[in-house]
Amino acid sequence: MLSLIVFLPIIAGLIILAVPSSQKQIIRIVSLLGAIGQGVIAVLIWRQYDPTMAGIVAAPGGSLAGSFQMIERVPWISLDLGSFGPLNIEYLLGVDGLSITMVLLTALISIIGVLSSWTIQKQVKGYFILYNLLATAMMGCFVALDFFLFYVFWELMLLPMYFLIGIWGGPNREYAAIKFFLYTLFGSVFMLLVMIGLYFSVIDPLTGHHTFSLVAMADQANYIKGAILGPDNVTWRYVAFIVLFVGFAIKVPMFPFHTWLPDAHVEAPTPISVILAGVLLKLGTYGMMRINFPLFPEVYQAGLYVIAVFGAINIIYGAFCALAQQDLKKMVAYSSISHMGYVLLGLAAANSEGMVGALYQMFNHGTITAMLFLLVGVIYDRAHSRQIDKFGGLASYMPVYTGLVIVAWFASLGLPGLSGFISEAFVFVGAFSAPVTRPIAMVSVLGIVFGAAYLLWSLQRMFLGKRKPDALYDLEVDAHGHEHIHFHDWKGKLDLDARELTMLVPLAVIIIALGIYPMPVMGLITTSVNKLVQVLAPVAMSAVH
Repeated sequence: MLSLIVFLPIIAGLIILAVPSSQKQIIRIVSLLGAIGQGVIAVLIWRQYDPTMAGIVAAPGGSLAGSFQMIERVPWISLDLGSFGPLNIEYLLGVDGLSITMVLLTALISIIGVLSSWTIQKQVKGYFILYNLLATAMMGCFVALDFFLFYVFWELMLLPMYFLIGIWGGPNREYAAIKFFLYTLFGSVFMLLVMIGLYFSVIDPLTGHHTFSLVAMADQANYIKGAILGPDNVTWRYVAFIVLFVGFAIKVPMFPFHTWLPDAHVEAPTPISVILAGVLLKLGTYGMMRINFPLFPEVYQAGLYVIAVFGAINIIYGAFCALAQQDLKKMVAYSSISHMGYVLLGLAAANSEGMVGALYQMFNHGTITAMLFLLVGVIYDRAHSRQIDKFGGLASYMPVYTGLVIVAWFASLGLPGLSGFISEAFVFVGAFSAPVTRPIAMVSVLGIVFGAAYLLWSLQRMFLGKRKPDALYDLEVDAHGHEHIHFHDWKGKLDLDARELTMLVPLAVIIIALGIYPMPVMGLITTSVNKLVQVLAPVAMSAVH
């Protein structure tokens, strides 16, 4: 099932290749069916998933059975390198508590992204082929357990995202696309060097040969004494950790590597902003949890305070930048940077509460931020502007839209009863219970206050208060004295249509449901998080039961 969920979008893309470019509706339907197929398979995986199996590392003896689930393992590239021995690269897939929620999130956001792409008119065939390629690369990263295979999927994401921004984006799309590509490629090049160094430093106990298996690399007993990244080469292990961390931090994005994100979001079309915020950013923190920390646990323990500081900077700095924005989409982009800071803070806590909060925040951030960018896209479709000060009193004309905005806005600021509150609360519980991160957590709490400030201020200016008829829209008064708003160049229904409700309502339901009862997601991740904490420290500081 894992191979099918990864490559189903590619199959849809190949079908689209055979469809004439003029048949735009057929192209859209094929892409939607491919995304829905991914969603169905994701639900089947979720139903068969056993949350009592930990994953993270192999079972005794090096076997993946009994730890990871739905394993697919076949030889991929086998070469005899002479004195270096055989080169073994495997097609190795599997899921555990770290990846199962990300598989569900990716499938959900992929469906939402196709629905959001329905209004794309420019080069529709090329757009959906690239979109499906991106969907395959994202899903592949979350289920790959071979470092080489993970790297292939990681690099594969660059190509479609570059063109999706560079061709279908806004006025400065070329600049934003090149900036995104160069930032991500910079981290990837050094990741490649670390991957090669790890290959020649680890022996797979099952085969007796060097391996790219992330599971074997996570077991410190498999490292060769005296190897370049073996336990004795402390300096090189620190260098490798930092290089990997920077590569993943760029994707998060973590300050000071964050500057590509606002440009990419502002210039990207709405569906690509949804994919970028909903899924791609999570690959940075997922890579830290899957690769960075388990492979170098002693360096991770030494750097907890530094990781927490960068998390706090993301939270506070991102909130301040969001507070200063006049462009609604840029405000949401900076809020995304701020909220990913909570994930970093939870990871720095080095206990189960913080880690559970971080992983749950990754899922919640994906749904909340996707909803935020969809809502921005809705108002831009009508007004052709995202300037906050140009709007006013929209609640009286777009009540359904305003209601969904309130759900997303308040979930983002962490209102109790909505999903964002639960994950942020767990992050702070974990950070306060760890002496290393406690002072950082005390400062980071201010991010909630600043978050409320920019979200409520924008809500007040756009949806409440005085109406501002100007170049964006006209007000008409009918014979009965009722006012009607008419956006220029907008021929459709003012409030949300059926397609937009289909995108937004499921996300709102998930946000509310997981805010009231978070166990459907938390129950999947707890066992694996507890195991990860044990791998990262000989004695876990605490455990969530």
